[in-house]
Amino acid sequence: MNFADTTASAGAWILENGHRTLLAITGGRFPKKLLGMETLELHTVGRKSGQRRSTMLTAPIYSADKIVVVASKGGHSDDPDWFKNLAADPDVEVTVDDVTTTWTAHRADPAEKAALWPTIVKANPGYDGYQKKTDRDIPVVVLTPRS
Repeated sequence: MNFADTTASAGAWILENGHRTLLAITGGRFPKKLLGMETLELHTVGRKSGQRRSTMLTAPIYSADKIVVVASKGGHSDDPDWFKNLAADPDVEVTVDDVTTTWTAHRADPAEKAALWPTIVKANPGYDGYQKKTDRDIPVVVLTPRS
């Protein structure tokens, strides 16, 4: 792993675990939003283990009928494990404010990503920096409620 990937991995770990710690300390009251984005816990099924996996994320686009998350991993050269898991099994769960709901995930195709990207970087300009930092095409994931 190169220095940039090590730094991106460490930053992602600190953000996720710091977020979990703050939620635990405040009884789930803080932070509800991070950098102006909705915070959520995404639950996937491990593609190798078959076990439930959870990760804390921010959603630059969040509504009752669509959630958009970005598999940036801080500009790391590899996709995050949560993305690899939902690519293998797109049936996911999302927890917000202690309420868990079922969703179906799909990777935005190039046209859909192009349409969403301006709104995403308006919510968090850091995503644009992450994309410039890596050679991989950072996946944008669209979640829709599962019927």
